[in-house]
Amino acid sequence: MIEFDMTEDHLSVERLVKEFVSKEVAPMIAENDANHYFDRSLLSKLGELGLLGICIPSQYGGAGFDYISLGVASEELEYGDTSQRVIMSVHVALNSLTLLTWGTEDQKQRYLVPQARGEKIATFGLTEPDAGSDVVGIHTTARREKNEYIVNGEKVWISLADVADNFLVIGWTDLERKKNRDHNGLSAFIVERSMPGFTSGTLKQKWGIRAGNTGFFSMNDVRVPLVNRLGEEGEGFKIAMFALEQGRYTVAAGATGLIRACLDASKKYALERKTFGEPIANHQLVKEMIAQMVLDYEASRLLWLRCGWLKNQGKRNNRETSLAKWYATVASERAAGDAVQIHGAYGYSDEYPVGRFYRNCKGAVIYEGTREIHKLMQADYALGLRTDKPRRCDLPPIRN
Repeated sequence: MIEFDMTEDHLSVERLVKEFVSKEVAPMIAENDANHYFDRSLLSKLGELGLLGICIPSQYGGAGFDYISLGVASEELEYGDTSQRVIMSVHVALNSLTLLTWGTEDQKQRYLVPQARGEKIATFGLTEPDAGSDVVGIHTTARREKNEYIVNGEKVWISLADVADNFLVIGWTDLERKKNRDHNGLSAFIVERSMPGFTSGTLKQKWGIRAGNTGFFSMNDVRVPLVNRLGEEGEGFKIAMFALEQGRYTVAAGATGLIRACLDASKKYALERKTFGEPIANHQLVKEMIAQMVLDYEASRLLWLRCGWLKNQGKRNNRETSLAKWYATVASERAAGDAVQIHGAYGYSDEYPVGRFYRNCKGAVIYEGTREIHKLMQADYALGLRTDKPRRCDLPPIRN
């Protein structure tokens, strides 16, 4: 049975993140966004609060909360700014949860423990200059030589690319399968920034999420030990899809927080701003836009909460997470557009936060599976053309 009441753990996480956002993010976000400045000090503060290992078991250095707590933290962080939620998506969801589920005990001790403690920062490397949604279109290769892999390739549009210490990288280990676009030739690896041949850089001209770090990294004959391969050879595609599912969950919860931020800003402005002798809150079409935000917020929250509950039970949730991500991100784009509209000319400036919301929301409609990819997935599920096959690893259940 799904419980709709928040537990005390969930409420404590909510209070903790709200306070962090209020004290550490809100006072500087307008300036950081305007200057395209990523405040690295916030990473250490997130680590000190235990948020970088929020749903990692305590035996691996984490806080030991459940997956709903991860969703709560993601929603509250994006309420402050998308750049903060992105940290949770790439460090916790895409990387650490994948290590927790697919990693060997040695890999968990060497990489997951310091990541959960916030001592090391991690990210995920799949997208390349010529490949995004088309995963088998990537060109990164990993050639086996005795107890090492020689990795070559370039990844782009990678969050925390110029900041992270550890990188979960997907590349081809079977070049014959690459020729045939057979995803069973892909494998996954843990790459360290300190490995010779690794370089990274920051993308400077982003339209949105300007207070976050987004960039690229290159691997030129990087020697990766055999013990750093995650899973077996040929399991890279499965691992990548697993990682993306966890990332989509945090994106859905985060987009829900952005809808709430749009709603709160719009309510405040509508009650203060007067036209034709009365507050614009009295105008019917303004009410219509605000009502839509209310509906979208409540629906998006229920969708991601269902996903979190399924994760806590250890149940498959590919379809549900895809739906939550699709709906919440598209709804956040609608909410941000309406928030700008409600603010009129002021919404077109940086005097109010809704312009930043509008710039930030678009990224989530594209990454972690585009709007169009999720539409196709949902149609295929409905038509019986897509089913979830059993996989070797599933998220460990957490039952409060």
